[in-house]
Amino acid sequence: MSGLRYLGGVIAAAMIALNAGIAYGQTYPNKPVRIVTSEVGGGSDFLARLIALGLTNRLVQSVIVENRGGSGVIAIENVGKAPSDGYTLLLTGSTLWLLPYMRDKVSWDALRDFSPITLVNMTPLVLVAHPTLTARTVSDVLAMAKAKPGALNFSSGPSGGPSHLSAELFIAMAGVKIVRITYRGTAPAVNGLLGGEVQMMFANAGSVMPHVAAGRLKTMAVTSAQPSLLFPGVPTVAASGLPGYEVVSRTGVFAPAKTPAAIIKRLNTEITQLLERPETAEAFLKAGSQPVGGSPENLTQTMQSEMNGVGSMIKKIGLHAE
Repeated sequence: MSGLRYLGGVIAAAMIALNAGIAYGQTYPNKPVRIVTSEVGGGSDFLARLIALGLTNRLVQSVIVENRGGSGVIAIENVGKAPSDGYTLLLTGSTLWLLPYMRDKVSWDALRDFSPITLVNMTPLVLVAHPTLTARTVSDVLAMAKAKPGALNFSSGPSGGPSHLSAELFIAMAGVKIVRITYRGTAPAVNGLLGGEVQMMFANAGSVMPHVAAGRLKTMAVTSAQPSLLFPGVPTVAASGLPGYEVVSRTGVFAPAKTPAAIIKRLNTEITQLLERPETAEAFLKAGSQPVGGSPENLTQTMQSEMNGVGSMIKKIGLHAE
């Protein structure tokens, strides 16, 4: 009988904990929520502000964006140390799960220290150049780089970010030397290219579409496996002289590890429904991106797939970020 009473006590305790979690999810949020991301003006900043605006309406609570400098690392570390209460969220891309393959030491483990909420978007990057560069195609770039190693350069944002990773994989797969000019963020890197400080950049589509349309930059190729509707008529890198090349930029929303499941479920529901709205999709496409959404498990699988694929390639070529 004592064993039955013990079992009954365990079940009762479990039910109390479950009900407490459900109640917590139902009362959440009762104070402002912050979404931490990288620098002002970059692609992540745009996505964070779009989501914050939509969530403010859906949660009937203020959701603010907090920019943490030009490096995605600062935002990641900030959220990783935050309370697991759902009031501090992270919007970031592959820096979270791929930078550990390029640095000997980082302060986080992407799968251990963060609770995935949903994949936000996916977009190809595009190889763009300043109009003064005589090269017009990927084949031209490869020919110039082989003829004069180190004569060409490219701008990039923070180490481990899509603009940096795309260029380094391009260089490694092609076996050429092109000099990296590093900027504190993606937006400054684009400005450096516009000002003629550098010659080329692998950029997020949204950050350069207006400049391409205005003739301030020229396109050479997109990094996706298939041509992109965002840049009609622009070939892929793989079809332009570097077979097998493919890089796609993805962004997700995360909470600190051990955030209550009821909170994760609430946020996933609200954000994915926001991403499914036609007006949201239209805003994303105008900014050069495609909304995705999906379950936390899907985001985890996407991260693991890139870690196994791109992460393995990073190790193979010995790519190292400062």
